[in-house]
Amino acid sequence: MELKLLKKAARFAVIEICDGGKYHTLKDYHIFLNGKDLLVTDKCITSLQGLKPGCDYKISVCEGAEGCEEVTCSNMLATLDLTTDDESFTVNVLELGAKGDGKTDDTAFLQAAIMACPEQGRVLIPEGRYLTGPLFLKSGVNIELEKNAEIVADTCRENFPKLPGLLQSYDESLEYNLGTWEGNPLPMFAGIITGLDVSDITIYGEGTINGNASDDNWWKDPKKMVGAFRPRLVFLSHCKNVILQGITLKNSPSWTLHPYYSDNLGFYDLVIENPAQSPNTDGLDPESCSDVSVMGVRFTLGDDCIAIKSGKIYMAKNHKKPSENIHIRKCLMENGHGAVTVGSEMAGGIKNIVVEDCIFRRTDRGLRIKTRRGRGRDAVTDNIVFRNIDMDNVKTPFVVNAFYFCDPDGKTGYVQSREKLPVDDRTPRIGKFVFENINASNCHVAAAFFDGLPEEKIEEIVLSNVKISFAENAQKDCPAMSEGVEACSKRGIFARNVKKLVLKDVSITGYEGEMTEKIGVDETDEDL
Repeated sequence: MELKLLKKAARFAVIEICDGGKYHTLKDYHIFLNGKDLLVTDKCITSLQGLKPGCDYKISVCEGAEGCEEVTCSNMLATLDLTTDDESFTVNVLELGAKGDGKTDDTAFLQAAIMACPEQGRVLIPEGRYLTGPLFLKSGVNIELEKNAEIVADTCRENFPKLPGLLQSYDESLEYNLGTWEGNPLPMFAGIITGLDVSDITIYGEGTINGNASDDNWWKDPKKMVGAFRPRLVFLSHCKNVILQGITLKNSPSWTLHPYYSDNLGFYDLVIENPAQSPNTDGLDPESCSDVSVMGVRFTLGDDCIAIKSGKIYMAKNHKKPSENIHIRKCLMENGHGAVTVGSEMAGGIKNIVVEDCIFRRTDRGLRIKTRRGRGRDAVTDNIVFRNIDMDNVKTPFVVNAFYFCDPDGKTGYVQSREKLPVDDRTPRIGKFVFENINASNCHVAAAFFDGLPEEKIEEIVLSNVKISFAENAQKDCPAMSEGVEACSKRGIFARNVKKLVLKDVSITGYEGEMTEKIGVDETDEDL
């Protein structure tokens, strides 16, 4: 067993217990802090809260859930030393007038605390329920939500600032993008937590940000723009060096975490919860972002757990910023539409994505690639790697769909035609995908569904050491959202318009019909 330090700040540390587990460790472990028994954990990635700034700590780990003392413990397995970061000042929101009673509007008091806090300082939100409208972040200021502290969002649209999609400069030579909706620059309400062009911020603790959304407010008529489009729970636009750690995020009005044109982001040991029926409440949607770490996060919600995007054609042509260098590890994805989705708004391209050591449970799909004609030549999806994944009750583990029927024109002949059309500036490209060391049990619909464009085939798909088994009473459903795809159950691997398909040490049990259906596959390499 190995002990690693993933992240530290002034008042917390995030450690990883490497014992071969994925989201959960194989055993329970005691964590000692400077010789004192701190907590018992069964998570690979665990947070240590309540540390003091500028202090030295020794972290030790021993096996077992029974009480013990470090000095006498014979099962001590690993230790590490760290020094916490410095901190300047603490601004307590209660001292500025916040009530935290769940009834008083505390927006002005919390915003005043953020604005009054000096660089490298902490805004402290103690135990209580704080009713607020949108709060705007400030560079260099960290926010701690103590245990049992909850930010509860106002739901009155009139109290939400509107962020215009585009503002034009005085000389009409430049434009400023503030609002966005599903890949286009459109007016949106400010997020409950909003960061605009800010940097060096950490939001952490054991508290909760509650979007307070329901069918009576934000989830009613979810696709209809009423004043502006629905707010995110956390919206980070053109930000750098932002960390979220430890907190719970729930009941989001729309996408929960939406980093937008932002870089160097870290999401550690979070819980993201939205009801299964809540519309478009994706967990984490990095859009045109780079260098993103997602570690030890538990997702359970009403849409895709993680959806990686890079906008529609207007933003992609003007800014040409892909989403890239995204690392997802030791996460638990439950009850969503897709565990990890790429697209469909991905006109700027998506590349260099690694998803490893994760657990997917009861999601409609495992990996889900969504693209279509019209995304453009910059819409390149390439170098996507999934490895060391356990799936249970995932309906279809792997889907690559080049005919996704979103948008008003999604079901037109141009988008949905299976004929070979000319390659032009509207044609997207799908590169290489690698799936290795994956065990998917109790599947329902299909083992894999790969459907590329006839004029721009999927370049390469590799499945290595992949074991798939179907549930005895498998559900019937469509494996991909495109025209002409019929509902099925217990289907094997369907591959159409793939340049190279590699199947090495792949086993599928309980399927019906052919194990591998190939249409327009140029080259195969099979070792089943």
